[in-house]
Amino acid sequence: MKHLLIFALCTFWVFGPVAAHAQAPAQPSQDVAHIVLIWLKQSGNAAHREQVITATQGLADLPGVLDLRGGEVIPSDRARVDDSYDVGLYMRFASQADLQAYLVHPQHQATVKNKLAPLMARYQVFDFALAGPAVNQ
Repeated sequence: MKHLLIFALCTFWVFGPVAAHAQAPAQPSQDVAHIVLIWLKQSGNAAHREQVITATQGLADLPGVLDLRGGEVIPSDRARVDDSYDVGLYMRFASQADLQAYLVHPQHQATVKNKLAPLMARYQVFDFALAGPAVNQ
């Protein structure tokens, strides 16, 4: 009887987590952060920085956009901080599908082509899934 109990415990220890994982419900989609850093053709031009920020604010009402914010770079003397760009944009979406729909939306594409591209020397994008619940809200 003692051997049967040990066998049962060992079996549960090895296969129990696998069975529990297999039956776990699908995770809800994670929020996605879309970060865009923009270097202007006329770096430091305050009017162009404001034009970029204002133009992107018009995209906040597009389907799928949960949050959209833009701002000017904060100069830094810390070696690890890249402060060479002019404008940073932050957008949050409920899913990767919402981000993809935003990227191909005609209003987004027109804004980039007609309002941002003429001012930008280059840009860099960072997309990532946001982990865990929001804190300090």
